[in-house]
Amino acid sequence: MPLTLAVPAAVVAGLALLAAFPPYGLWPLAPVGVALLAAAAHRRRLRAGAGLGFLAGVALFAPLLEWTNLHTGWLPWALLSLLQAGYLALLGAATAWVSPLADRWRVLWAPLTGVLWVGQEALRDRTPFGGFPWGRLAFSQDTSPLLRLAALGGAPLVTFAVALAGGILLTLAWRDWRRPAGQWRPIAGLAAAGALLLAAGPAVPAGVRGAGDTVTVAIVQGNVPRLGLDFNAQRQAVLNNHVDATLKLAERVAAGAQQRPDLVVWPENSSDIDPLRNPAAGYRISQAADAIGAPILVGAVLLGPGPGEVRNAGLLWRPGSGADLGQVYTKRHPVPFAEYVPLRSVARRVSAEVDRVRSDFVPGQRPGVLDAGAATLGDVICFEVAYDGIVRDTVTGGAQLLVVQTNNATFDVAEARQQLAMVRLRAVEHGRAALMSSTVGVSGFVTPDGRVDGATGFNTAEVVVRQMRLGDGRTPATTVGMWPEVALAAVAVAALAGAAVARRRREATPG
Repeated sequence: MPLTLAVPAAVVAGLALLAAFPPYGLWPLAPVGVALLAAAAHRRRLRAGAGLGFLAGVALFAPLLEWTNLHTGWLPWALLSLLQAGYLALLGAATAWVSPLADRWRVLWAPLTGVLWVGQEALRDRTPFGGFPWGRLAFSQDTSPLLRLAALGGAPLVTFAVALAGGILLTLAWRDWRRPAGQWRPIAGLAAAGALLLAAGPAVPAGVRGAGDTVTVAIVQGNVPRLGLDFNAQRQAVLNNHVDATLKLAERVAAGAQQRPDLVVWPENSSDIDPLRNPAAGYRISQAADAIGAPILVGAVLLGPGPGEVRNAGLLWRPGSGADLGQVYTKRHPVPFAEYVPLRSVARRVSAEVDRVRSDFVPGQRPGVLDAGAATLGDVICFEVAYDGIVRDTVTGGAQLLVVQTNNATFDVAEARQQLAMVRLRAVEHGRAALMSSTVGVSGFVTPDGRVDGATGFNTAEVVVRQMRLGDGRTPATTVGMWPEVALAAVAVAALAGAAVARRRREATPG
């Protein structure tokens, strides 16, 4: 492809990938974006391939992560977007590097594209500071037939399937139609494989063996007085909002207008006043729990364990007895530069805004498996839903329901919908009913086949009550864990090594 076409193709590739994600949700464009980037980088020098990948990455991540710019200024948004684009630069360079293999065996182009995308995401999901998995191809497929593949191999398998489809599109587009019919049978086979891929997703069974029981769960979305970073300054008002909404629900239960829930879920940051150390905050939560007659999973900020340290926690609060200190989950993956500041002295030289984070959040050490009485919960907090292992650990630990507590008050509806798409994938991946409880929305329930029920609006106060079926089995994805990703990433490394051998042989060939 001429460079004059490759540059706009890379930009369009990034925009096509962007359009596949919520709030746009045009999932078929994800394979198109993959194909365009692969076409642009094919047969390029490494620097050119990296540059084209970087252009695609900026076109994707800058608008996808625009919500980080709403209340923190442009610098964190720019730095994060450029960092994430750097991984697509690596992908572009890798695509250019394996071009000799694709030239020699055209039928390999589709699987090569698939494994390179998985390898790139495996790296991006873990580096630096624990990685940032936002924008994985898998998370663009929440309404796609490919979503069900998550039950077999998790997010990495869905990403592989999307990129494989993109590779098939590219291979078909580059076929030499002047060849005799017998020479394009492998290409026809690829086309058939693509059709089978789309058909395979819906054929994957949804859910797992259930415990046979259902529980009634209420999501309380109390809302905040004002969106933005100063929601912490409104912490008493935010707590009151969630208490008052729960008291109103209790009134409806007492009047017979609503079934009494077995569990009430409040979102992350619903009590930024430590209820274990502040008697007034604890009293208000007890007032709500006693009135509703059910345990409340409270999203709380707890002080300690050391000076200048805090914990982002899910805390079970029972009627009659208060805080159950044996059922507390502390967020295992605090967000760097938002909940703690690594290399603070260095970061301060870039921006003094890092000092907004006055106290560092301390990570927890145990999975969020909480016994709520009526059900065993798998609790994850906010961005943790993007990390494969953190969610899986709750299921292997015995979780019957997946619960995502989040606070979207510092972002916007696009970020909330992108997060809900992740919850949908996790529900399918582990065969568990799931829910997302947000301070401001979007909250909602998700069935084990990925359907959303009772989704709330954004920047509203709402209470939604639904029955949820408990699950106690394991999907193939839960059983195999990270091994599909390991296998696919290993093939990507082998492809890079094979391309090195092919390049040396080509350079050694006379003429």
